[in-house]
This record gives sequence, structure tokens and C-alpha cells, in this order.
Amino acid sequence: MTATTPAVSPLRQRMIDDMRMRKFSEKTQLDYVRAVRNFSKYLKRSPDTARVEDLRNYQLHLVDHGISPASLNSSISGLKFFFNVTLDRGDLVAKLQPVHMPRKLPVILSREEVARLIAAAGNLKHQTALALAYGTGLRVNEVVTLKVGDIDSQRMTLRVEQGKGLKCSVKHLRPNVLAGFMLRCFLKPLATRGTRCF
Repeated sequence: MTATTPAVSPLRQRMIDDMRMRKFSEKTQLDYVRAVRNFSKYLKRSPDTARVEDLRNYQLHLVDHGISPASLNSSISGLKFFFNVTLDRGDLVAKLQPVHMPRKLPVILSREEVARLIAAAGNLKHQTALALAYGTGLRVNEVVTLKVGDIDSQRMTLRVEQGKGLKCSVKHLRPNVLAGFMLRCFLKPLATRGTRCF
């Protein structure tokens, strides 16, 4: 989303600018604009004319039409941003509450299943990436952007720069994960501190 998008209403442009100032991701911006656009379609008028009852009825409308809890919460977040920040009318959305998200327990693999999964990757590079992701809980983007200098083998830690939400974090490594990771990174010819591992 850029400030030069054609045929954008001043109100939408203001919302986009508000999100850009806060450095929201492109996906978040698209989701929030979609939430306000859908509300406006439901309302059949400009969203800045909405009342508390309109927002309540819209939330009920979404629930009645079987929207998932995640999508409902995304819509609520977009509307809250629009009314709180862009319009400075937080009083209108004060009673909008996100819904409870059911949490499912993850499937826990046995050691043998994990070993078979990693072995199925085929080559050392992919096996190491899988072992690292599984052993530390890293996301794909976090694994592929790791550098040799991110490894601290003395402290058994791994520095993750700009992970989810552009946050930095430190992950603890188990000895067997570190061994495979070091094998991949440090045995590369001419490996330097800034060299990517994967």
C-alpha cells in the first residue's frame, strides 16, 4: 500500500498513513483496510458515520454468518484501529471484544518420528535446517536468514534478528542440534561471520 494508490478516499488514505507511520506490515494493512471496507459495505454508508449499535450489529452479523474466530478477531482489530486511531473515536469500539480462540494441543512426535522426518530431507543442508527449526521452534524465514555469526557455541545460543513482528530473540540450542548446525555452517569453505548458513 502506498500513498499514491489511485481512487482512494481521503478517509482510507488517512488510515493507510496511520498504519504506515506505525510501520505495520503489508499484510496487516491489507487486513485492516479489508475489515473497514467490509464493515462499510454492511453499513451501506461511510464507516465514519457508524454508531455503537452499528458495530454491535455487525459483529453479530459476522457471527451469524459463521465467520471463524480468527477472522472475527482480525476484523475487530481492524475496526478498533480505524475508530481508535484514524477517527479518534475509541468510545465507539470500547465494547467490541475479541472472541476466545480455541487452542488445540500440538501433535508431539516421538524421537523416532522426528529422526525419520529429518532423515527424509535428503541432504545435510536440509536436514540441518529441519533439525534446527524443530529443535528451537524457529520459523522458516528465521532459519533461512541465519548467519554464522548468529551462533554462540559457548553459551549454546542462537541470535534471531528480526523474527516474527520484526523482533530479535535468543534461542537456546540443545547439544545435538548445535553439532549439526555447526557442521553445516563452520565446515563450509571460507565461512565468514556474515555468511548465511542456508
